[in-house]
Amino acid sequence: MKIVFLLNNAYGIGGTIRATANMSAALAARHAVEVVSVHRVLDRPGLPFDPRVRMTTLIDLREDSSAYAGDDPLAQEPCTMYHERGTRTGRLRYTALHDARISAFLAGTDADVVIATRPILNGYLARHGAGRYLRIGQEHLSFDGHAEDVRRHQNVALARLDAFVTVSEADAARYRAELPQVRTAITCVPNGVPAPGVERAPLDSKVIVAAGRLIPVKRYDRLVDAFAEVAA
Repeated sequence: MKIVFLLNNAYGIGGTIRATANMSAALAARHAVEVVSVHRVLDRPGLPFDPRVRMTTLIDLREDSSAYAGDDPLAQEPCTMYHERGTRTGRLRYTALHDARISAFLAGTDADVVIATRPILNGYLARHGAGRYLRIGQEHLSFDGHAEDVRRHQNVALARLDAFVTVSEADAARYRAELPQVRTAITCVPNGVPAPGVERAPLDSKVIVAAGRLIPVKRYDRLVDAFAEVAA
């Protein structure tokens, strides 16, 4: 089976990229796996991908690359897909070139499964995906994690997919409750992590370390209260 992940930017650093790297590596043990990065901004990914996973790009934005697409006339025209945070402005803004490249890829891929990884890509998969492969949308945030218009547009797109996957059962239940008329399979697949390369902690230390970005959406403010419940 061939499984394709459609990722906004495999050359950045973030939770969606890490989760895709982990899942693609696990699936590569038994399947042909490809990560299609809509954008390419660096020569090498910022996070490691399994060497068995094929990496391809739709829009190369490296200015020293022979495939540089930043000066394509379509890149100066607006896209026809709904926007979400970070897709309307900036270097990685979505344009008519994205409409053309993403739709062409979805029409021509020989994949058995295509997995989109953010709202705007779920929209493209719903609009241009083909019935010959499974079309799966992923939600890497939460139901309330999007602006109302983004959530509304994604909910419409969701109804045209074969499956929609959240990272928590609570979110899957919320989507099912909010969209009772939708026949798309809505389920939960938590983010996986590879087996650790070090010994497990003996749990006799009083030091607990949490690493990550200190931003509100990560909810580090809950750690102390959560541990108090566990330690009680």
